Amino acid sequence: MPELPEVETIRAQLADRVPGRVIERVEVHDAKLVEPAPPEAFADAVAGRRIGSVGRRGKYLLLELGGDETLAIHLRMTGRLHWRAPGDEGDERFLRARFHLDDGSTITFGDMRRFGRAWLVDGPPAKREAYWRARVGIEPLSPRFTARVLAELLAGRRGPIKPTLLNQALVAGLGNMYVDEALFQARVHPLRPAGDLDEAETRRLHRAIRDRLAVAVAAGGASIDSYRDGLGEKGSMQDLLRVHLHRGEPCPRCGTTIVKTKVAQRGTYWCPRCQPEPSPW
Repeated sequence: MPELPEVETIRAQLADRVPGRVIERVEVHDAKLVEPAPPEAFADAVAGRRIGSVGRRGKYLLLELGGDETLAIHLRMTGRLHWRAPGDEGDERFLRARFHLDDGSTITFGDMRRFGRAWLVDGPPAKREAYWRARVGIEPLSPRFTARVLAELLAGRRGPIKPTLLNQALVAGLGNMYVDEALFQARVHPLRPAGDLDEAETRRLHRAIRDRLAVAVAAGGASIDSYRDGLGEKGSMQDLLRVHLHRGEPCPRCGTTIVKTKVAQRGTYWCPRCQPEPSPW
């Protein structure tokens, strides 16, 4: 599932190529992508619009269209957004939509599981900001995300730290893979009560979250299953994972065998020695 680093990689690639381009027409091949809007209405609303900046909120990709409207795209589990240069007629597997730009380039949206969505968010900037603030929390790579802010978000929470970090309303963009990696780096067990972390642990976790995300962005994301970047290429973060997907292998820090369990219905990887289980008392 594309997480913050994967979506940020695509955002940066599109930001180098599409601002200023006009969307001449849109082909919607799967009505489910734009529900509840009818495909024809969605295509008519987007056609003729000039793309401004390309942004991101958590795992959502945002194309500013002017006129107080934003095209929001959520890749969900298997969505792939692919910019193609003029003349590139390559096929897109599981094609759900194609955006034709005025320079002959295209943006295709492919999605095997058909969970991805695209829709328009309208209103003045303050209204749109309120829309996203109600859906996603603080951006973990922003200067506002400090160790103190993380401590405030965790304070008083008795639930396990892993599902707490996966809560998009608290911290935007974190997913299963990078939470596993951050908790390992911070030496925090995924079942530790979120509010029990002391100051030193919280600082380690804060540094680990930012570090793992920054490394992943630099690596172009992780291509474990279907993910490809905005140019159709694989990322390389999968080669830098320390515990996620490494069940049965030695911990890179202490040599103890990495285990896999279920936490909040998610496959979770951790080191029994580096991340000691919380006491039941």
